[in-house]
Amino acid sequence: MTDTIDTADRIDALIAHYGNGEDGSSPTRTQWARIFARDPAHPITLLNFFKLRAAAEYAPGINLAGSGQDAFERYAAVSIPSMEEAGGKFLMVAPFEGSFAGTEKDWDVIAVGSYPDAHALLTLYENSDYQEAYFHRTAACAAQEVLIGAA
Repeated sequence: MTDTIDTADRIDALIAHYGNGEDGSSPTRTQWARIFARDPAHPITLLNFFKLRAAAEYAPGINLAGSGQDAFERYAAVSIPSMEEAGGKFLMVAPFEGSFAGTEKDWDVIAVGSYPDAHALLTLYENSDYQEAYFHRTAACAAQEVLIGAA
């Protein structure tokens, strides 16, 4: 019972910081719960697809300008070392060139991140430096999709 309460409190805290995910800029409650429910001994890989805005869209009162690429680079300057500190690593970060099979998509950047387990991923998202930088990702991205792989 204590683990369930702790998990619910942690999910509440993550949603309080990142938002409820209904706009696609962060995980939803169900998606957070999926991460918490994973077998803790299994690695996790995230396939990230990003469509960057022509101009970054920061919230009112935030006096930063530049392109979506500029905002994404501000995010990456903090997220990459925070990810590595949590135990994760990027297997690939590259420009999107197009679809090989299936429906054509329009992304700008693909990133494949690997974590030894869900704990490492959650450590990243609960890291205060990462949390403080995440608004750059939101300002940068017109759309994003993040898929979970089991290894």
